[in-house]
Amino acid sequence: MYEPYPTSGQMPEPQRIPPPRSVQNAVKLMYAGAAVEVIALVVALIARNSMKSALLKIHPNYTAAQLHAAVTVQTISLVIGAAVATGLWLWMAWANGRGRNWARILSAVFFGISTLDLIVTAAAVRAPGSLIVGFVIWLIGLATIVLLFNRESSAFFRQPPAFR
Repeated sequence: MYEPYPTSGQMPEPQRIPPPRSVQNAVKLMYAGAAVEVIALVVALIARNSMKSALLKIHPNYTAAQLHAAVTVQTISLVIGAAVATGLWLWMAWANGRGRNWARILSAVFFGISTLDLIVTAAAVRAPGSLIVGFVIWLIGLATIVLLFNRESSAFFRQPPAFR
């Protein structure tokens, strides 16, 4: 028996899997990571005088001009680093919330870089505040990765791109 191809009416759309609670929580943690980055930057900018003191301890023979230049370079690098880190947190929150598997993988790569950065910071920097903030950011990243790669999240990231 011949059945003609239906020309009227629409085919029902396949159901899109909404983000599970684990992905929603991971996205919230990513927003928290971005907020902590901004707070850390503000605190670092407020504490510029302690940066000068630390530099003078390391380099007691610096002139006023050299000290000013060193503080300026460190401040600029802090601002750029915080802006990039905040942007990456927000980008990953947006992409992971939409189920982009590449973002989940890239988040894990960024977490690996963050882990290396924390190790280098712990070895090179003697400022307890920097280590504490770095560790808090690292813990947020760890919790995010655990949530993104758990079983509940995997089905969401495996669905075809048209359904995300």
